[in-house]
Amino acid sequence: MAHEHKLEIFRGLVKFKSNTQKIWGVLIFLTVVTIVEVVLGILKPESLMGQVLGMKALNWIFIILTIVKAYYITWDFMHMRDEVKALRRMVVWTAIFLILYLIFILLQEGGYVFDVYKDGFIKRDF
Repeated sequence: MAHEHKLEIFRGLVKFKSNTQKIWGVLIFLTVVTIVEVVLGILKPESLMGQVLGMKALNWIFIILTIVKAYYITWDFMHMRDEVKALRRMVVWTAIFLILYLIFILLQEGGYVFDVYKDGFIKRDF
């Protein structure tokens, strides 16, 4: 028996009549998010260059928009929306944990390498 896919995005705010329309709708959304990222990367507004939680606000915006794109690619194009709740949670929470862990490691190592280049000596020797 064929399984029907849900034809809405944004938690039901936008509804489509066919799978083709839904694919185009998600593609347009992802394109808009990518255009926003590219424009912010080219312009680099001075108002977003302030430090927020140890990093520039612009970098946080890039990280958040990238996670939003990854979510919608997984949710709609990989049909995670149509899976059982337990499988969705396993995939999503594992990915979220790994992304946060990667960000933590990159910030730790990046800060250490920056300090070594800036000060010219090794602060921590493992």
